[in-house]
Amino acid sequence: MPDDRQRCWWAEGDPLLRDYHDDEWGRPVSDETHLFEMLTLEGFQAGLSWLTILRKRDAFRAAFAGFDPVAVSRFTETDRARLMADAGIVRNRAKIEATIDNARAFLAVAEEFGSFARYLATQVPPPPVRLPQSAAQHPLPATTPVSDRLSRDLKRRGFGFVGSTIVYSFMQAVGLVDDHLPGCFLYRA
Repeated sequence: MPDDRQRCWWAEGDPLLRDYHDDEWGRPVSDETHLFEMLTLEGFQAGLSWLTILRKRDAFRAAFAGFDPVAVSRFTETDRARLMADAGIVRNRAKIEATIDNARAFLAVAEEFGSFARYLATQVPPPPVRLPQSAAQHPLPATTPVSDRLSRDLKRRGFGFVGSTIVYSFMQAVGLVDDHLPGCFLYRA
C-alpha cells in the first residue's frame, strides 16, 4: 500500500523497490548468508537494473541453494549447466563462475577472520558513515576510497565481480554506509 512517507528517489514507483528500501537497504547486516546473497546479487546486477534483480531474487535463492556459501562452493559442472539453463536468473557464465569462486573465497575469509562480517568490520569500521544534509544538492558517489580499497582486497583474496562500483553498492545494501538521502523518512543526520 502506498503511503505518504518520503523516500530516496530510487525507491519510488515500484512496490519491490519500496519494500527493499524500507525494510532492508542500508541496515547493518551480520548474517553470513545474507552477506553472501547481497555480494552475489550486486555482482549479478552489474549492467542491469536493481529492479530486475529483485524480481528474480526468489529464483536466485532457489538456484543458489539459498545462498549458503558452503553449498555453492561445492557446485559442480552439472550445477553450472543447470544455472545456465535457468531462465529465472541472469544467465551469465562469467557471473555464475564468479559466484561459485566467491563462495570459496568467502569461506576462506570467514575462516581467517572468524566470519565475513568481522572481516568487513576490519575494512569498513562501524558505525556506518552517513550522508550530510548537503548531499541533497550533490550526486551520490558511485565509488569511494573505501570501496576502492575493499574492492582491491577482495580481488586479492580471489573474489570476482567486485569492482569498486559493485562493492560500493554492496556497502550501501548491507549498511556499511548509510546513503539514505536527506528528506527520506529513514535519513539520520
